[in-house]
Amino acid sequence: MSDESSGLGPAPDSRRGDDADEIFGVRVADPYRWLEDASTDEVQAWMDAQDNHARAYLHGIDGRQELFDRFTQLFYYDAVSPPIERGGRLFYTRKHADKEKNIVYWREGDDGEEQVLFDPNTMSDDGTVALGVWVPTRDGRRVAYAVRANNADEATLYVRDIDSGEDLAADVIEGAKYAHPSWLPDGSGFYYTYLPTDDTIDVAERPGHADVRFHRIGDDPASDRVVHGATGNPQTFIGGSVSRDGEFVFVDVAHGWNSTDVWFARRDGETETFTPLVVGEEALFHVGAWDGSFYVLTNYEAPRFRLLRVDPDKPALADWVEVIAESEATLESARIIGGHLVVSSLRDAHSELRVLTLDGELVRTLDLPGLGSVGSVVGEQDASEAYFSYSSFTEPTAIYRVDIPNGDISEWARVKVDADTSRIVTEQHRYKSKDGTEVTLFLLRRDDVVADGSNPTVLYGYGGFSVSMTPTFSPAIVPWLDRGGVYAIANLRGGGEYGEDWHKAGMLANKQNVFDDFIAAAEFLIDAGWTNTDKLAIRGGSNGGLLVGAAMAQRPDLFKAVICAVPLLDMVRYHLFGSGRTWIPEYGTVEVEEQFHVIRAYSPYQQLEPEGSMALPALLMLAADSDDRVDPMHARKFVAAARWANNGDRPIVLRIERNAGHGGADMVTKQVEQSADAYAFLIDQLG
Repeated sequence: MSDESSGLGPAPDSRRGDDADEIFGVRVADPYRWLEDASTDEVQAWMDAQDNHARAYLHGIDGRQELFDRFTQLFYYDAVSPPIERGGRLFYTRKHADKEKNIVYWREGDDGEEQVLFDPNTMSDDGTVALGVWVPTRDGRRVAYAVRANNADEATLYVRDIDSGEDLAADVIEGAKYAHPSWLPDGSGFYYTYLPTDDTIDVAERPGHADVRFHRIGDDPASDRVVHGATGNPQTFIGGSVSRDGEFVFVDVAHGWNSTDVWFARRDGETETFTPLVVGEEALFHVGAWDGSFYVLTNYEAPRFRLLRVDPDKPALADWVEVIAESEATLESARIIGGHLVVSSLRDAHSELRVLTLDGELVRTLDLPGLGSVGSVVGEQDASEAYFSYSSFTEPTAIYRVDIPNGDISEWARVKVDADTSRIVTEQHRYKSKDGTEVTLFLLRRDDVVADGSNPTVLYGYGGFSVSMTPTFSPAIVPWLDRGGVYAIANLRGGGEYGEDWHKAGMLANKQNVFDDFIAAAEFLIDAGWTNTDKLAIRGGSNGGLLVGAAMAQRPDLFKAVICAVPLLDMVRYHLFGSGRTWIPEYGTVEVEEQFHVIRAYSPYQQLEPEGSMALPALLMLAADSDDRVDPMHARKFVAAARWANNGDRPIVLRIERNAGHGGADMVTKQVEQSADAYAFLIDQLG
C-alpha cells in the first residue's frame, strides 16, 4: 500500500516470492525470503530505495530541524566513567561535548596529569572503527583492547604498552568477538575466549566452536594454548578468568541466560587440571575468589538470588555456606571491596546499596539520592575506596566515591546536561495483566500534564533475557517531556526486576505473557486517562523489537505508531542467522515440535495477514547494515510484509544506519540524527 499520509506517494515495491517450508506438517509461507541475502544487487538496491524513501519522509516533517538542534544541545555533553585503579594508575573514559566518541584516559593517582590512552575519534577517517573492551594489567603497564569495524561485534584484540603508547607487534589476535582478557597478576599473559574466523563454519554454528585459550605476551597467537575446548553447542557461551592472586582459573559455560556450569583449577605452571564446581544445575552461578575462598552469586534455590561461600577443598554443593540469604529485593551484585561486600539490590525496580562484612552482617546502608539506578560498582578487594555511578529518570549520571571503612560518600564527577528536569514527575503504577499478574510501570510526565485522555504517549518495553528496566536518565526523552508528552516504561515478565521466576515467566512457552503484559500496559494507560489509541505509540529494540512487532501484529487497533529497532521478527528462522542459536534457551526453536507451535503463534512476520487485511499503525523500522548480532533480514522482511498486509495509508518506512552494528553507530552525530528522525516521526503521527 502507499504511504499517502506522508505525502510521498507509493513506497518502493517489494516483490513476493513463493518460498515456503513444511514444518511438522504445517506449511509456513515465506514470500520475502529473497530479502535475507544482503549480498545480492537486488537486495542492496531495495535497501537503498527503502532508506531513501524513509529519510525523504522523515526529513520533510515540520519541526524535525528544531528537534535536531535540541538533540545536538542535549547529546554533546561532558561526562566521565567510574575510574579503575591499577598499579596506582587510574583508568577511565571521558565523553567530551566537542567530540563524537568517548576517549579513554589514564593518570598517575588522583593528581597526575591526564593522558590519552585510546582516542576512537582518530582510529578511522570516517568514524566507522570502534573501540571495544579494554582491560589493563594489574600493574597498570599494559592494556589489552579490542577494535571493531562498523561498531559490529566482530573484533580484533591488541596489546598496548601504556608508557610508550605503542602496540606490541606480535600480540594481535583475530576472532575476539567474545574475548574478554583476564590478566595474570604479573601481566605476562591473559586468558580469553577465542572464536574461529573460518569462513567454512556456518555463522549460526560459530558459537559452538569458541574455546578458552591462554596467550603469553610475545608469543604467536596461533600457538596459544587451549585451556578448555569448545562445547560444540552453539547455544552456549564459554568464558575463562583468573583470580586476582593468580591461584585459580575458572571456566564457565552459560546455557543461554538460564543456567551456568563452572569448573575451576589451581594454576600449576603451564597446566590447569579442572574440577567441576557446579555442573548440570538449572540455575545461574557467578563466581569470584578472594583470600582462599570462592564467593558465588546464584539463583540456585533462590529466584531472587543469594550469595554463598565455597571452600575450594570442599567444593560439593552441599558444603557451600550461605552468606547473604534471598530476600524480597533482587540481589544484583556483590563485590568484595576493601575487605567488605558491597551489595547492590533491586527493590520494585530501583536500587539499594549496602556494605556488609564477608560473613554477611550489615555494616551500613549507603544513602542514595532517590529512587534510581546504581550502575557499575568499581573497586579493589584490598583497597579502601569504591566508586559507583547513579542516575534516575530526572537526574543525570553522577559518580560517587565511597570510603568503605567509614562509609563517607563524596561526589567524584557529575554529568551536566542542558536540561531542566525540575518539572518532570516520576510515578510508579501497578496494573493487572491478562492472566491477573500484577506488573509495575514507570510513568514520566511534566508536572502540569493531567490524565485527560489526550496526551501523546510513548510506551517502552523489553521483556527478556532477565534484563531489568530501572530508572536511568536519558536526554533523548527530554524534548518529548518538555512538549507535554508522556513516557512510560513497563517492567514486563521476561525481565530480571523481580528475580528468575519473573524471567522464566516470560521465556520459551511463556513468551506470550510478555506481549500480554505490554498490551495490558497500553490498556492501563488508556483506561487511566493518560492517552487514547490515536495518541499512543510503542517503542522497543532488539528483543524489545520483537515485543513491539508482536504487539503491532496482535493488536494493531491499540496503537497509532510503532518504532521498532534492530529487531527479531521472523522467529521461525531467527536461529539460522547472526547469533541466533545462542538465544534458543530463551526462545526455543521450531526444530522442536512443541516449541514450533508456540513460536509460530506469536512470530510477528508470520502473523501479518493476507493482502490489505489489516489496518496497521504507522511504522518506523530502524535497522543497521552491519548488525552481526541480530541479522537485519528481520527488519527487511517485516517491512515488506507489513506493507502488503496494510489496508491504510499510514507510513511504513525502513531507515538504515550505515556502517553501524547492533548498538547503532557510536558517533554522537549519528545518534542525534536518529533521535531527531524518531521523535519527528512520533510528533508527525501523534500530533
